[in-house]
Amino acid sequence: MVNHYYTWSIVARGIEVSSAIELTRKIRDAIPLSATMQFSIEHLQAGEIRVKAPLSPNINIHGTGFAGSLYSIAVLTGWALCTQLIDEAGIDADLVVARAEISYRAPVNGDIECSCSASVEQRELFLQTIHERGKAKLSLDIAVGDLPQASLLATFVAIARS
Repeated sequence: MVNHYYTWSIVARGIEVSSAIELTRKIRDAIPLSATMQFSIEHLQAGEIRVKAPLSPNINIHGTGFAGSLYSIAVLTGWALCTQLIDEAGIDADLVVARAEISYRAPVNGDIECSCSASVEQRELFLQTIHERGKAKLSLDIAVGDLPQASLLATFVAIARS
């Protein structure tokens, strides 16, 4: 098992989300690497998301999923879920990834699939804290693959714009 510790910042600016297709398009427009990886949101509803990217543009020398792609797609999964929560609440905020740690457990031999969810309590606290304090964090456990082959623990921070 390999653990990587990174602080990675992606800022959401002017994103209004009405559907998985629209959010996929906006992410691809804002983050060109996501288009190259062929990141797409397959399922998006209150508190849960599932994304997919084909193996071919994300392959390593062993014919399996490239670790950097797994990490990036997992981060985008959590970021997309947080963006959707903020948008649905009508909050004008910047969203950053404050911390992310990934554990690789097994190779990804097919398309890359990531998923995560946030409980009702997590979502309510996140949104209430943004309203009350102008800043809030949400920690998510993002699964890569069905075993899962990797797991990303990430903390996202939303900062309300004045």
